[in-house]
Amino acid sequence: MLVELNLDAGNIISEDVHKIGILAVGSHLENHGPALPIDTDAKIASYVALEAALRTGARFLGVLYAASEFPYVKHGIHMDRDELVERELKPVLRKARRLLNLEAAVIVNGHGGNKLEDCMDNLKEELGLEIAWNNRIVEIEGPHAGSGELSAGLILGIADLRRLDECRPELYPEIGMIGLKEAREANREIDKAARICEREGVNPDPVLGQRILDDAVESVISDVKELLKIIQEF
Repeated sequence: MLVELNLDAGNIISEDVHKIGILAVGSHLENHGPALPIDTDAKIASYVALEAALRTGARFLGVLYAASEFPYVKHGIHMDRDELVERELKPVLRKARRLLNLEAAVIVNGHGGNKLEDCMDNLKEELGLEIAWNNRIVEIEGPHAGSGELSAGLILGIADLRRLDECRPELYPEIGMIGLKEAREANREIDKAARICEREGVNPDPVLGQRILDDAVESVISDVKELLKIIQEF
């Protein structure tokens, strides 16, 4: 059976793409101000992962129901990073590999506290999977619960703009992480994002939201293409 994919115009790729899985990881328990749900990261990552799977034919593996966080970010409910890898991520990938005959996987991360990049080589060796860690949505969406996430949420239908006037850091300190003093002091990038949010506020923009989501999906599709090349070489 041959499957036509939207990877390149007119390109026909073999069913080897079905040997690639796409798994979303985010956070289900982290406040994002009044206009976004507590599981915003998981919902955005799931959309990106599913859309990339639909466009390529790769297997959609769902979303991991756990997340980790920097120790200095005292916000949300998360678990230790090693526990996340050993008890949650590794068993899911191992089961998917066995049941779906996978040879590769893209992990779509939607939560900045999931710093798992340096775990990928060990996972690859232990599980016998080619693995790509995709952090694109985190890299481009901007401050936590800021304009980028709210704009993406607007496109996905999870943003409540009736509560936009309440999106103030004095009421919700997690917006931009402006009120998370320890995190800002410990992490220069968090402080930089907070300063942006302090200066610009929270402004939903559907054009921005669509651009962010499209960029993230295209990045995952690119990872699928690279993994497909790798598994077809063997």
